[in-house]
Amino acid sequence: MRTIIYNGKGGVGKTSVAAATALRCAKLGYRTMIMSVDTAHSLGDSLNVKLSADIMNVGENLDALEMNIVHEMRTKWSSIKDYISAFMLSQGVEDISAEEMAILPGMEMAAALFYVLQFKDNGEYDVVIIDTPPTGETLRLLSFPDVSNWYIEKLFGLIKRMVSIARVTVGKMMDIPLPSKEVMDSISDIKRNMERVKEVLEDPENTTIRLVLNPERMPISETMRSYTYLCLYNKTVECLIVNKVIPQDADGNFMKRKLEEQEGYMKMIREAFDPLKIMYAYQMQTELLGPEKLDIMADMIFGDSDPTEVYAKTSPMHFETEDGINKLYIRMPFLSKDDINLFRGNNNSIVIEAGEQRRTVALPLSMCDAEMLGAEFDDENLIVKFKRQTE
Repeated sequence: MRTIIYNGKGGVGKTSVAAATALRCAKLGYRTMIMSVDTAHSLGDSLNVKLSADIMNVGENLDALEMNIVHEMRTKWSSIKDYISAFMLSQGVEDISAEEMAILPGMEMAAALFYVLQFKDNGEYDVVIIDTPPTGETLRLLSFPDVSNWYIEKLFGLIKRMVSIARVTVGKMMDIPLPSKEVMDSISDIKRNMERVKEVLEDPENTTIRLVLNPERMPISETMRSYTYLCLYNKTVECLIVNKVIPQDADGNFMKRKLEEQEGYMKMIREAFDPLKIMYAYQMQTELLGPEKLDIMADMIFGDSDPTEVYAKTSPMHFETEDGINKLYIRMPFLSKDDINLFRGNNNSIVIEAGEQRRTVALPLSMCDAEMLGAEFDDENLIVKFKRQTE
């Protein structure tokens, strides 16, 4: 299953590009799903249809979904929601507030990622296109499989300890509801599925990210940061789509000045993101609403090519061995060695701080006891060196 994730700063036209891609894929005969994870949904407006929290067909070969975490909690994780609500009520939290607090931070991210897993398992779609929130939220979405296991382990351990204490102190915790087997099984399922989601998201052959930006300074700067952090989280960025480009034949003094300014930004984009593939969509005089307008955008971006093509399959993180030294290569564009802090975590991990992001990278089992020899920065790559202990 091909998964294409669109990301970009708010207002760059990311939703329109995602919708245009989905329509073109469906037109080519691919069974296509487009899913909006942005809480400020505009996908339905772009497609000119009213969408809901349930999957609905919006055209031949095309289904769509706008994520609603309240709906997901009530229909898929009701046992967890009911337990947390009951726990809150037992502590004096009012009914409405208890239900709201039952929606734990990150659950909307987990729900979106589990849909991807469901679609892959069922084999019902050839292409899944995800319209994500603005950059910061998307980074949390894509890093969630990494951090969620830590939280789930802590939560799972806390609940199990609470149940154990309750069993030996009968009568002392009767005002606190104990989780049922269904609740415990649901938490176990979430943990197990998150491990599988991580594998899907880090499969460069099938899952890639496309960055959407405008030829303006702020979107360019934010896209540069996004590209760096996505590499840190081992997500494959395959191309850029520069949207709202002013056509070269635009007339009038104002437009000519804008064109001159735009050319400077276009040069900045080409130099900064080389060798990523770059595609373009030009500004239109009318709003990009409905299939006809989106089809015009798809023509500008893809021409006669297949939108499902994978433009880059190189994972930003990989190991190499040279003269008995194991080297972990992590692509870090737009950073210098002074922007990066690196230190050893526990036996099977290292911790990397890059800019505003901090990630714990789990090492392969064969590297758990390896000595970290140090690191160097070369040609936009952080290279961490290890030497495994000999028998």
